[in-house]
Amino acid sequence: MPELCDLKCVPCQGGVPPLAAEEVDRLKVQLDGWEVIDGHHLHKRLSFSDFAQALAYVNRVGALAEAEGHHPDLHLAWGAVGIELWTHKIDGLTESDFILAAKIDRLS
Repeated sequence: MPELCDLKCVPCQGGVPPLAAEEVDRLKVQLDGWEVIDGHHLHKRLSFSDFAQALAYVNRVGALAEAEGHHPDLHLAWGAVGIELWTHKIDGLTESDFILAAKIDRLS
């Protein structure tokens, strides 16, 4: 079975249910440092030594998100970046959220 970071995000067309808790648990163990919040979204916070490094990281995540066609919510602060991921169209988690999270892990 291929690793999550080797897969490609698939655009959600809507009309599909969010992942069940068992599937979320199976996929989460393949990520590094992400939290599942209320079974609804993924969250990760990273620390940096200054604003410029945090901004550079946000720009790398943004480029990755554009390439994948799947976009996280990014929160930039001095020395910190927060990332939230879920599929807005279904207001919950899909496999693509975990794929993008795994690809973001490779950037860290």
